[in-house]
Amino acid sequence: MAPIPKLILKRCSTGLLTLFLVSIIIFFAIELLPGDAAQQLLGQSATPETLAALREQLGLNQPVVLRYVQWLGGVTTGDFGMSLANKRPVGELIAGRLGNTLFLAAYAAALAIPLSLTLGLLAALWRNSLFDRLSSLLTLTSISFPEFFVAYILILFLAVRTSLFPSLATVDATTSLVERLYICFLPAVTLTLVIAAHMMRMTRAAIINLLASPYIETARLKGQSPFKVITRHALPNALAPIVTVVTLNLAYLVTGVLVVEVVFVYPGLGQLLVDSAAKRDLAVVQGCCLIFAAIYIFLNMFADIIAIATNPRLLHPR
Repeated sequence: MAPIPKLILKRCSTGLLTLFLVSIIIFFAIELLPGDAAQQLLGQSATPETLAALREQLGLNQPVVLRYVQWLGGVTTGDFGMSLANKRPVGELIAGRLGNTLFLAAYAAALAIPLSLTLGLLAALWRNSLFDRLSSLLTLTSISFPEFFVAYILILFLAVRTSLFPSLATVDATTSLVERLYICFLPAVTLTLVIAAHMMRMTRAAIINLLASPYIETARLKGQSPFKVITRHALPNALAPIVTVVTLNLAYLVTGVLVVEVVFVYPGLGQLLVDSAAKRDLAVVQGCCLIFAAIYIFLNMFADIIAIATNPRLLHPR
């Protein structure tokens, strides 16, 4: 088998194995949580007979390994079980919230990627200038603060004091796209400020490393402008590391929205996870954790595949 398809197949196999191991950790870690789901549902006044009947109905009296096998078998067919608190299928609850989380992540990505690439290109073009130092200072400062701190600062200045944007990102199925973009602006900007520095610094470093290459020096000697040298010669060859870091940050966007969703009371998957954990709705918690893990593993696997497919040593072996 050719080296590239072989490596891609190996990465896919590793990703699936990782997801399987993560599913084991998620299920058994939640099983180790203190308390009793049946007791939580029926309350402290429930009789032992009632508790035993509910445990049997929920399958809690079965061995934990058997329950894991049954849960994993259901997950492979799209059945995440039944929510104990909402009396609805877990897959239905997750489907209703996952779209909101993906929308917020896509919104933040649409803001962060062009901003980061532009700042990185300009910083490489004007290396060691005031713009380079100022942009690096601002982006590194923003990434140094936790998400909830950045969120509260934005709420204070853009929602409380100026009333430019709402402090709560409450949306539903009837919210129009324009209104949704307006309501979700603050949480999207929060995520943008958190990830922009990493992508900007990677873009800057990748471009600067290529500027010392002989073909770049040849382009300069031909009299081409610095901007043309970067955009036409350096940037295409720096796409592989840039695309990789962008993909990894997209994985963080999808899985790292939990804190932002809670701060802005955004009806996404992260908010559902927090609410379900508070109600001890274990089936929903397991489903949400597995979805987050699957998205993160898939995007990391996708980044690895891009790095393999764009590797010049593999594309043009000697």
